[in-house]
This record gives sequence, structure tokens and C-alpha cells, in this order.
Amino acid sequence: MTGRPAKLALANGMVFTGRAFGADGEVDGEVVFNTSMTGYQEILTDPSYTGQIVTMTYPLIGNYGVNSEDVESRSVFLKGFVIRELCDKPSNYRSEENLDTFLKRHNIIGIQGIDTRALVRQIRTHGAMKGILSTIDQDDESLVRKAQDAPGLVGRDLVSEVIPDAPAEWDTPLGVLGRPMDLNVSAADETSDGPHVVAMDFGMKWNIARYLRQFGCRVTVVPGTTTADEILAMNPDGVFLSNGPGDPEPLTYAIDTIRTLIGQKPVFGICLGLQLLGLAFGGRTYKLRFGHRGANQPVLNCRTGRVEITSQNHGFAVDTDSLPDDIEVTHLNLNDNTVEGLRHKEHPVFGVQYHPEAAAGPHDSHYLFAEFVELMKGAAV
Repeated sequence: MTGRPAKLALANGMVFTGRAFGADGEVDGEVVFNTSMTGYQEILTDPSYTGQIVTMTYPLIGNYGVNSEDVESRSVFLKGFVIRELCDKPSNYRSEENLDTFLKRHNIIGIQGIDTRALVRQIRTHGAMKGILSTIDQDDESLVRKAQDAPGLVGRDLVSEVIPDAPAEWDTPLGVLGRPMDLNVSAADETSDGPHVVAMDFGMKWNIARYLRQFGCRVTVVPGTTTADEILAMNPDGVFLSNGPGDPEPLTYAIDTIRTLIGQKPVFGICLGLQLLGLAFGGRTYKLRFGHRGANQPVLNCRTGRVEITSQNHGFAVDTDSLPDDIEVTHLNLNDNTVEGLRHKEHPVFGVQYHPEAAAGPHDSHYLFAEFVELMKGAAV
């Protein structure tokens, strides 16, 4: 294999040597893995990966290239990208550039040619851990020391690094930008008088906003630091809490805002949004050993008994035992029995830990957007 040398060092002393692609440099981050077979472009542009070095378990990445349509945010927020083998000659009619060029353009370091199975075994055994990815320093001992001294994710507010600068209206539904409309949902009318949703952006994937618009909502996206008074002044019919990166517990400003909104407006949260709901309810969160990242996570809907195959990306979870009696657990992960959904028993407030907007991933759970719309319509009566 030709190319520039690169090394990935873990805080436990393991060092993996491969060849670089993308940009040159050196970064630290939490090393995690994603089991998806496709969707690498959506993963790269998901702000929830801020502060992380992402390993793909599928062995060949880049085979269908990169395009300007399947992006989930305004940039690439992860720290580094780890794969077994890079395909530098993609084959797809929608491809506009190869993965190497895309990462260079966004100044992201990639490494290929390492044994990703061995790396994933390390993470599964020891948990997600701090690491250093470098094309500059090739000294193993130096890299391991840097990995051990890296700050990690726990206790850090990473949301402040990814939120938008100002509120904005979102007007793009599904079916635009080459996305198929196969969900039996009519495209939103530009003159729609549907419910007004204020979406708190903590690092939101754009397909969430597309879904809300597709279901007929008028969507105003606001920074996750927006206060409850500012949101209520917009007179929304409902409030959406987005996904986002890192540890939810330092986000006291968001927790206080959500606590104020509960009982005043219908609220729907996804991923980090669910964790923030759990904290606003009075519960606690904890860090998972190696998180859930992939497009094939089985989730039990406790209310219907049905199993949904879901797309997920999170490293923290809500502690079931910490929740008050007025909170119902609605969904459970069938791999480890962790909380995947919560609902308030008295107020129109609910959330899920997984990603029903499915970019990329299965479409089993898009009904949740319809439930949110019905809650808003019911509250307006």
C-alpha cells in the first residue's frame, strides 16, 4: 500500500500503523466505531461526532464517492476517520468527488490499512477511549503519552462548538436534493398553515428538519442556547430538541430551558434531546462503555410490542432508576436493555434515543414525527 505514513495511538498503549489519506496533521479525540455498511458521508457530516475519531467496521469505504446532496450539516465535525481500505475510484452516478479529496477539503485526517477488527475489539473490551491520530509524530511512546493526556469528552460542553449563530427558517422537505419520497408522506406546501415548530439545534442533522417540514410543519431552527422566554415569544405549537455531541450534563442552560418548557408546549427530543429531557425530568445520565453507533440497532417499542431496526449514534444514556414516577419508559434497546424512549405521563412530552430521520438507516421509526404533529394539533384544540 502506498501513501503517507500515519499512526493511531490509544490511551491504553496500543498503536496502529497505516497510511494516511485526507489531510495531514495531528488530532486527539475519543476513538469510537460505527457498524454501518453505508452512509459514511452522513456520518462524516453529523455534528454529534464532534471530538471523536470514528472507525468504520465495514472494510471498504468510499466506493460510491461523495456528493453535495447527502450532507447532514454545514461542515465535517469529527476529528479523524479510520477505515480498513479506501476506494479512491468511486462508482456511482451521483458521485462528485472521492473521499480523499473531500477530507482534504475539510482538513480531516484519515488513516487506512490498519486492522480495524483488532481496533474494535480493543474498544469493545476496554470501552471507547482517548486516542491520537497523526501523520506528523511517528514515535509510539510520544503518541501514547499524548493520548493519555488528551481531555476526553466527559464534562465538556461540545454543543457550543456546533450550534448555529442565529435563528433561521427551514423550508426544504424530503424529496429535494435527490432524496426519494417513499414514506407515504405528502410534500409540505409552501403556504401550509401547519404547526410551527421551534427546533433547538444542539448539533442537528438536517434530515430531522427535512422530516418536520415534510410533515407540514413550519420550522424555525434556533441555537441550543436559546432561552425559554425567547422560544415562547415565538409562540410555537411545539418545541423540538435535536441530537448533538458529547456529555449532556454540562449543558445546564439547555436543561433549565427544557424544564421551563415542559407543561407549556409539546416537546419532542431525539438522541441528545432525549438525554436532556431525562435530566430536565430530574433523572441522571451515564456514559456507555462503547456507545451505540450504527444502522441496525434493535429497539422494542414497549407500547406496541413491535421491534424497530434503528439508526443510532450516542455514547451516553439515561439512568432508568433515576427517573421519577411520572415518566414512562417507552422504548428499550434489545442488545443491552438501555433506555431508548421516554414519555411524560401528564404532559405532551416525549423523546427517543435513536434517529427516526434515518440518514442513513432504516425508516421503521418515522411515525414518531407524525405523533409529534398530532400532539401539537391536540394541544392547539
